[in-house]
Amino acid sequence: MTVDRILKGKGSEVFTLRPEVTLAEVVEVLAERRIGAIVLLDQVGHVAGIVSERDVVRVLAKFGASVLEKPIGEAMTVKVQTCTGETPIDEVLAIMTKGRFRHLPVVEGGRLAGIVSIGDVVKAKIQEAEREAAQMREYIAAG
Repeated sequence: MTVDRILKGKGSEVFTLRPEVTLAEVVEVLAERRIGAIVLLDQVGHVAGIVSERDVVRVLAKFGASVLEKPIGEAMTVKVQTCTGETPIDEVLAIMTKGRFRHLPVVEGGRLAGIVSIGDVVKAKIQEAEREAAQMREYIAAG
């Protein structure tokens, strides 16, 4: 199973912002949209960074509330791990586990094509296991 299959089920919509927005704006969007991360795009639409709830907590703990008025570019992760639609979900799980993060942007041809979360991947793995179990039951019953 690949990332494309997950995106077909959940859609490829990704809410993005620019690195110039403030941390306060990011916090507001995370809360309003009930999402765990926001991909930040540069002027030409390439991934410039990502900011997650964990990033927000980290910079607030380090610098205090005054950081809320600073551009998010100062707090975002700039070395963003990405995948493609063809990436197997087992590889996505390995990338997320090794990097200790929960969101992975999907990039095709240099452009953002979607985002997958650890929840999306776990849900897909459960569905795959249930499908395989049903096939096995059918095979045993037919035999």
